[in-house]
Amino acid sequence: MKQKVMEWAWSLVRRARADSGMTTSEYAVGTIAACAFAAVLYKVVTSAPVMAQLQSLLKDALDAKF
Repeated sequence: MKQKVMEWAWSLVRRARADSGMTTSEYAVGTIAACAFAAVLYKVVTSAPVMAQLQSLLKDALDAKF
C-alpha cells in the first residue's frame, strides 16, 4: 500500500515539473492580448453612440420618480 502511495506521489511531482507554468513569451503574449482588448473596449465605450446611450441611461436613472 505504501509503495502505491509513493508511486502516486512521485507521478504527481513528475507531472508538476513537466509543466511548471507559463514561460516569459506566454506572459508577453497574454499581456499584449489584454492590452489590445482594453484598447478596443476603451474605443467602444468612448464612441459617440455608446456615450449617448450611457448619458441617456444616467439621465433616466436620475430623473426617476420614487
